[in-house]
Amino acid sequence: MELRGALTALSTPFKNGEVDEEAYRAFIEWQIEQGIDGLVPCGTTGEAATLDHDEQGRVIRICVEQAKGRVPVIAGAGSNNTREAVYLTRLAKEAGADGALQITPYYNKPTPDGLIAHFKAISEEVPFPIVVYNVPGRTGLNLLPKDLKRIVDAVPDVIGVKEATGNMIQAAQVVEECGKDFTLLSGDDFTVLPLLSVGGRGVISVVSNIMPGEMAGLCKAWEERDMETALDLSLKLAPVSRAMFMETNPIPVKTALYMKGIFSSEDFRLPLVNLRSENKPKLEKVLKDAGLL
Repeated sequence: MELRGALTALSTPFKNGEVDEEAYRAFIEWQIEQGIDGLVPCGTTGEAATLDHDEQGRVIRICVEQAKGRVPVIAGAGSNNTREAVYLTRLAKEAGADGALQITPYYNKPTPDGLIAHFKAISEEVPFPIVVYNVPGRTGLNLLPKDLKRIVDAVPDVIGVKEATGNMIQAAQVVEECGKDFTLLSGDDFTVLPLLSVGGRGVISVVSNIMPGEMAGLCKAWEERDMETALDLSLKLAPVSRAMFMETNPIPVKTALYMKGIFSSEDFRLPLVNLRSENKPKLEKVLKDAGLL
């Protein structure tokens, strides 16, 4: 499986406290119509932390069913509990996903040997393509390129990494350590273009929830060596990307989806709450300035 281009870290719509399947299916269809290159349900942006296991399996199945094989589906299935990560990976595989996004175990802060053992145990129990998710801002642990290389050597199912440090030196070292054929994806919307320049293949994106065509277009322009278009799209995306992180992700992006009428509600599950009232007009202005409202 080859992953490249823009993959959306899908927001999950809720209505009256439950997953809004109708809105979710319509949202996925719109993403594909807009030219997105892949879908990632049940990640951070999809509020997987507040989904129970049955809901997580259902959300992945809905995504797979709606995608109908038109784009790859890489399902969030990570945990800081290896046994739970195995279970969630099995759910993702049985639901028909093409691979699993596996966050490095958070809170526990395992050693490099522990990380290798974690991913190896998942792969041995459930053979399935794995994209490792390195996001030290949420996990408290930075997976260094030399340790990622040890994981890749020990676990052939690890086919790529979602690199969310925003550190281009580290991103370049991933390619240096793991080779040009290893799939390096940005996990940071602000640095997609520079990451592509050091050997990246694309992005797992938050802002593509509301601007899928633009983010996919940026990645396509880079592939076609149309640098002027890629830069223009990067500059167009920049202010909206900043707005998506004015509060904790996914609060702003789900609010934006509601403002655009794509979601019928802006419901969250605790401990997440709605965007602060003073930030709503700021977000609305950014969206209007970008021609999104």
